[in-house]
Amino acid sequence: MKHRIVTLDSINLVKRTMRMTTLRASMTVAIGGMVLATMAFFPRQQAQACTRVLYETGNRAYITGRTMDWADASAKTALWAFPRGMKRDGGVGQNPIKWTSKYGSVVTSFYDAGTADGMNEKGLVANLLYLNEADFGDAAKSGKATLSAGAWAQYFLDNYSSVREAVSAMANPAFAIIAPPLPNGKAAGLHLSLSDSTGDSAILEYIKGKLVLHRGSQYTVMTNSPTFDQQLALNTYWDKVGGNNFLPGTISAADRFVRVSYNLKASPKYKDSGLALASVFSQMRAISVPLGMADPDRPNIAMTLWRTVADQEAKVYYFESVIFPGLSWVDLAKVDLGEGATPKVIRIERGQAISGDVSQAFKPAMPFKWLGAQ
Repeated sequence: MKHRIVTLDSINLVKRTMRMTTLRASMTVAIGGMVLATMAFFPRQQAQACTRVLYETGNRAYITGRTMDWADASAKTALWAFPRGMKRDGGVGQNPIKWTSKYGSVVTSFYDAGTADGMNEKGLVANLLYLNEADFGDAAKSGKATLSAGAWAQYFLDNYSSVREAVSAMANPAFAIIAPPLPNGKAAGLHLSLSDSTGDSAILEYIKGKLVLHRGSQYTVMTNSPTFDQQLALNTYWDKVGGNNFLPGTISAADRFVRVSYNLKASPKYKDSGLALASVFSQMRAISVPLGMADPDRPNIAMTLWRTVADQEAKVYYFESVIFPGLSWVDLAKVDLGEGATPKVIRIERGQAISGDVSQAFKPAMPFKWLGAQ
C-alpha cells in the first residue's frame, strides 16, 4: 500500500493557494459590484463610439491616433488637402464668423458636411468625437458670430499652430457654435480634442451651454460619454485595481477609456519611429469595434469605420479604412498647401482602393459646405 507523504511545505502551499483563491473571489465580487454601480450611475447613452490617444515616443515626439466608430457605414468619407489663404466662414446663422486660413492642413471629412479629423502643417491635430451630453447653448442669445459644428475642428487647424495658442483664444471665444442635426438624423453632439508636436493636449466640451476645457499633457485619452471629468474619475478607480488584475471588457465608452488608458501606459516609448507608429496602430486596432456589430437594446454600440494616425514630428497623416482595407498616408511636405493652391480631395469609396503614399493622388475639387449651410 502506497502512502502519500505530506510535508510542511506542501501544507503551506495549499494554505497560500486557498488564500489567493479567496482573495480573487473577493476581488471579483468587489469589481463586479463596481461595474454594476457604474452601469447604474451612467445609464446607456444614445451615443456613437470613438477613441483617441496621444502617444509619446522614446524621443519625445508625439503621435495621435483615433478611431471613427459610427452606426452608418454609408457615411461619405474623404481626404482633403486645404491650402493656406482660404477664405472661410462659419456657414450658419445670420452672422457667420469669417476667417482666412493661416495654415494648410490635411483632413478627413464626414458626410461631406464637416472636418472630423486632421492635422495642419505645424503638427496641430484636431479630433472630433461624439458626446451625447454636448450642449452648445443658444447661439442667438450669445450675441457672437456663429460657427457650424462641422467647421469646429477646421477652425482650429486653420488658425492655430499649437494647443497653447488655441486655448488662449478660447479664453474668450469669438464664436458661438450651432449644431444642426447630422445627415443621418442624429444630433450633432460633439467634443473636440487638440494635440500638438510638443505633447500639449486639450479637451473641449460644451456642457449646459458653457465651455469646459481641460488642458495638459496628461490628457492623453478621450472617448465619448460620460463627460471627460467623469471619465477621469472612473479611470482613477481602475488604475488602483490594476490592469494586470482586471479590466472592464465591454465596448462602452467608459470601458474603452479604461482599457486604452491601460494599454497606452503599458506600451513602451519606442525610439524607433517605425515601432512607435506600429504601437499606436496596434492600440487603435485593439480598441476598435468589429464591422457590423449592433445591438438593438444598446444603440450606443457602433462599429469602427476608419482609423487615423497623425505623426506630429514627421508631419505624415495615415488613414486606414475598415471597409476598404489598405493603409494609406499623406506626407504634408509633398502636398501643395501654399497660398493660392487649389483645394484637393481623395474620395474613400468602393471601386477606388487606396494604399501606400497617396500624397500625389489628390484631385482638385470644390470644398464641401459646413453642416447646416444652405
